[in-house]
Amino acid sequence: MTRLFEQAVATVSALPAEVQDELASLLLQVAGIEQPPVLLTAEEEADLDASLAEAERGEFGPSVRR
Repeated sequence: MTRLFEQAVATVSALPAEVQDELASLLLQVAGIEQPPVLLTAEEEADLDASLAEAERGEFGPSVRR
């Protein structure tokens, strides 16, 4: 294991368990190991449906200009 990877593991290990699991799942996906689909709560599904409906209607937030 490289020093950078060890540092990343040490840093992530200090995070809450839920965040650790999310990051571990992402890392396994990047490594090519399939992960089970993420199940959304009813509230998350409703939020997603509302966001998709807004996008379908072309309702996007204001543009950020620099």
